[in-house]
Amino acid sequence: MTDTNPTIARISEPSPAAPVAPADRTVRSERGLRTTLFIVAGFQFALGAAFLVAPATVASVLSLPTAPGWTSWLFAMMAARFLGYGVGMVVTAREPERNLAWIDTMIAIQIIDWLATVGYLAAGDVTLGQVTTASFVPVLLAGSLAWFRPRRNPR
Repeated sequence: MTDTNPTIARISEPSPAAPVAPADRTVRSERGLRTTLFIVAGFQFALGAAFLVAPATVASVLSLPTAPGWTSWLFAMMAARFLGYGVGMVVTAREPERNLAWIDTMIAIQIIDWLATVGYLAAGDVTLGQVTTASFVPVLLAGSLAWFRPRRNPR
């Protein structure tokens, strides 16, 4: 027996998969970008705090040889930049379109980080165990930032 009620007929028919609307992609891209920016900020805050508060401990955890005392001064200055970029990433996550320079410079930083890591690994100055996540995380972060980066509107 067939039901002639059009509402029931529509409900019982399988619906075709709806294509993803551009607006949905934009929302996903914004969410992906903000998530990536907060992840980058987390790395920046963690590294900044570690190198500011306990640079010798960080070196020890990474099985690096004891460095001269003056290197802690360089680590403190580096830590300030990590912390500053962490704040910049949080600000950028709130309004990415207005902060493209922060996104672009972080992409460049991640690429430089990865190239330096590969270079020092190739030279035998550090081991894969010492560089830990620096062997792959910069590629993931730079790729995510570039993928989700808002495109400039032509004027």
